[in-house]
Amino acid sequence: MTSKITGFDYQRIAVADGVELNVAVGGAGRPIVLLHGFPQTHLMWRHVAADLAADHTVICPDLRGYGDSDKPAATDSGVYSKRTMAADAVAVARALGHERFALAGHDRGALVAIRAGLDHPDAVTHLAALDTLPTLDMWEVLRGVTAAVGFHLYLMAQPPGLPEQLIAAAPDAFFGHFLDMWSGDPAAIPAEVRAAYLHASAAAVPSIVADFRASAGIDLEHDQADRAAGNQFRMPVTVLQQDWGAALGFDAESRWRAWAPDLKHHTVSCGHFMAEESPATVTDAVRALLAR
Repeated sequence: MTSKITGFDYQRIAVADGVELNVAVGGAGRPIVLLHGFPQTHLMWRHVAADLAADHTVICPDLRGYGDSDKPAATDSGVYSKRTMAADAVAVARALGHERFALAGHDRGALVAIRAGLDHPDAVTHLAALDTLPTLDMWEVLRGVTAAVGFHLYLMAQPPGLPEQLIAAAPDAFFGHFLDMWSGDPAAIPAEVRAAYLHASAAAVPSIVADFRASAGIDLEHDQADRAAGNQFRMPVTVLQQDWGAALGFDAESRWRAWAPDLKHHTVSCGHFMAEESPATVTDAVRALLAR
């Protein structure tokens, strides 16, 4: 079963609270940290990471609660808050000798990257977010029957117990649903990679649910506090996004621009898993971001 990026070295790195993350590191040069989405692992970056490693130090962790990283019990809402997970990313970079680094995230990883950009502006030099909205905006735009596309967000927002039980009863069907429904090119996720994603996700149901539950609670509260304070990203930001606005009835770019004065927003034509479906598009956008 494929579970590693070819040519990258692997190590376990302890983050601030003693949780260890599984981290792939390759290349040399200016550092960039790549954070994966759901229901995936760091392996989703395999094409982009290999390209960027030609002239950058590329750091690809499994988020806490995912892949081969530790999965601490969610004893409180902060364990899987994006604030905590953002601090993990900063701790990983520092453990590898990088006080400042660029950061790109997809889906859940993009939410972590967003929080890192707001909480750690002196550490994050450039920020890329792939196919997501900030948590506050996401909850504001989901409404009516169109919110059915986010049924999992509402399911995993429920109190502990029922969501975990339902998902654990049929994990391959649950996680496989998103790999199928959100993909514009099924061939972009080969059978062995799909199997790795499903295996990793089935072993992480409680922590994945805790991650999503945090976004309906503490993460939303953190975004609301930043909105009220007028906090924005200080670094250049690039967003790659499907045309959510057409489907859900909102202006995605204007939503992002409220957070990011220095913004390049691009609508892409591939499916959700763009780093695997259109890696050249993602790599080119990241390289253009790093040149700003």
